[in-house]
Order: sequence, then structure tokens, then C-alpha cells
Amino acid sequence: MTIYINEAGKKRLQDHYESYLKTLNVPFERKYIDTRFGKTHVLVTGPKEGKPLLILQGGNCINPMTVSWFSSLLGEYRVYAPDTIGHPGYSTETRVSAQDDSFANWIVDLMNHFQIEKAAFAGASFGGGIILRLASYFPERIASAILFAPAGIILGSKVEMIKKILVPLLILKFNGSQKQLVKIAEVMSDGYMKNIDAEITGEVFRSVKLEQDMPKLVKEKELQNFKAPTMIIGGEKDIFFPGEKLIHRANQIIPNLVESKLYGSGHFSSEMVLEQVNRDMVSFLKKYY
Repeated sequence: MTIYINEAGKKRLQDHYESYLKTLNVPFERKYIDTRFGKTHVLVTGPKEGKPLLILQGGNCINPMTVSWFSSLLGEYRVYAPDTIGHPGYSTETRVSAQDDSFANWIVDLMNHFQIEKAAFAGASFGGGIILRLASYFPERIASAILFAPAGIILGSKVEMIKKILVPLLILKFNGSQKQLVKIAEVMSDGYMKNIDAEITGEVFRSVKLEQDMPKLVKEKELQNFKAPTMIIGGEKDIFFPGEKLIHRANQIIPNLVESKLYGSGHFSSEMVLEQVNRDMVSFLKKYY
């Protein structure tokens, strides 16, 4: 079973992966770890004696793109950034349910392999949803958490998503129209998506059977034992997880939500916003980790 529509598309995306990794200008070790769900490719960087930090990628994209959003965290901590199973990258292509404890157990397998009892977590979009799955089942493994436009808390308007994302996506798949890709990129980023990110997003749309099973919307009772200090970052113009509603709901269900930041951005942020987000994340971890 493959998540790719053809081998040529898979190769193009893995080439993008390698090129993007080089732009980060950080030396990464690359490990393949056996988990109960299959083999997982993990990028590892930072001082061996540094505190452990797991960075979890967004869904239907490549890991180095998401890691770049957390660039200021790569020097001080021992960073582990796994390619999510069932998503583009080098991990096993088997789909894993985001509705139960599967992704939580996947993370536990990785932590046990690296002999990490407890760690800080940072996750964007789907990756934030995975952190919430872990918080629901194994809250004691999380020392602190950064949720960047996370899945798993609220969902934006389905009507808007159909009109502004799904319809242009279907047209793009039908005729390869660059105009439709530009439309989608503008909606996802409020007009600020980098050219390389738009190119990779287009390649994912063309070459991957997209994962449509979003992480389960977490219930308050699932997080009652989750005590780790948590920071949430939202974008006012995020079509998937609108920032104001996201933060409002997070305040209701996350017991130790110590910081919430709202930016005037889409699901993808501009370089300027990312710089501020990185300053906020560094400050949060210094205080709470």
C-alpha cells in the first residue's frame, strides 16, 4: 500500500525533502526506528546533552518544511523530528488512525527507543493534534507543549473549506491549473506562502493520496490529567483552525494553558510572523522547560 499516486511523484517529493533540509543549515543525523506501526525516519540534531524536544510535522507536507518554522529551537535542544507515518517523507506509508491512541503509542515507541522519559513538544497543524493525542493517553511524557495552529481543538467552516480549498483542488487535479494552486496557496497563507512551499504543496496535491482523517477533536475530560504548561499559537485568518475560536476553545479544555498568541496570519505564516513566533517559543521554553 502506498500513499503516492506514482513513483515519479514520490521521487520528486523526496528530492524536495533533501533540498529543503539543506536550506536549514543544520547538521542532522538520520535514524530509522522500528515502532509497532512500522519504520520511522527521524531527523536528530542539537547537543547530545541538550534537553529533549520533539517537533511534529504538519499533515500532507514534508518534515523539513515544518521544522523550518521552529528554526530558533534547533541550536539549544536535542531535537527529534520524526517523519509522520503515513505522510510524505521516509517513514512507513501505512496510515495510522488519528482518532484513538495509535499516534500516542507511536510517539511513546520513539521516546522509549531514545530513552526519553519526558520531553518538550512542539507541533504544527496535524502535529499539534498528535501532541493532543499523547496528552490524552500519556500526559506524563510531556514536560511542556507548543501547539502551533493545531488540529484537534476546533475546525473551521466546512463550507468555506469546500469553496476555497476543495473545489480549486479538484480542478487542479483535473487539469493541473497553476491558477488553482495559486488560489489555494493564497487562502492557506493569506497571500504569504513562500514560492518553495507553494511548489511543494502543489506537488503533494498532485502526487499524494491526501490524508483526510484529521486528528480527533479532543474533549475536556480527555485532558483532565494533562498538567504540562502549554502555549497555543493561532492565526486570525487560518481557514482550517480560525485563531480566535481556537484560543477560546483551548482555554476551556487545556488545564495549564499558560500562554496564547494570536497573529493576523493564515495557516501558513509570513517570514515576519514566523520570526515573532520563534521569539515567543524561545521565551516560553525558557520559562517552562
